[in-house]
Amino acid sequence: MFRSGRAVSAAFCAAALLVACTPSSSPNSGNASPGSSPSASPSASEPALSPSAGASPAEPEWKTFTTPDGGLMFDYPPDWTVQDRAREAAPGGIFVDVLDAAGKSMATLRTNIAAKAECTQKYPYALMDSEALPALAQKGAAPVFVFEGRDDHGSHPSKPAPLSYGITSAPLPSGRSACPIFQFFEWPPGVAAFSGVYHAVATAPGVTPDANTPEAYTATEEYDAIRQTITSLRPAD
Repeated sequence: MFRSGRAVSAAFCAAALLVACTPSSSPNSGNASPGSSPSASPSASEPALSPSAGASPAEPEWKTFTTPDGGLMFDYPPDWTVQDRAREAAPGGIFVDVLDAAGKSMATLRTNIAAKAECTQKYPYALMDSEALPALAQKGAAPVFVFEGRDDHGSHPSKPAPLSYGITSAPLPSGRSACPIFQFFEWPPGVAAFSGVYHAVATAPGVTPDANTPEAYTATEEYDAIRQTITSLRPAD
């Protein structure tokens, strides 16, 4: 079982998760609940998008990407790319994939989606990191970036615990257990998702396999780059 770390306040549908995601062109009138985002390898016929002018305040050499609809923008490392997956987007929404230098999907951003969460069982809950994102506030409420996990080894002992980082508008669980991960945040005219899945079995750079816990991952350069990318999301200028 992974350990629960302290939350940082200063600043995908995975197989084991009971989540259904369907596209929709109509707004979602309810509050969004948290969840993981599915990821898939981009098609070779879909070219990487070109970054717009701009840079991260913390990293001047970073690039800035503006979504095709002109609604949102985020910063990303200079050796990463952004892949347009418009053919998989919800009607009236966008779908882009953020890839690292090796072409691995680090996070996906989707808008105008409909989401339905099912909570038939709760699992031990762990929160490794969190940060409020006031730039994305809707109706006075700011969503939160989280890196969270669920340990379902009791029912699936051979499977790794689901771990995901992303943005959610739902309140963080207050107890030691929680429903499956469901990371979505309110963004007109519906809800959006900017998230990715952490694979605990993959060794992070500079971290040995026996120390590759979610808590250890938060100290790696890869996690820092993912965190800065997702938390830089903001309305386009």
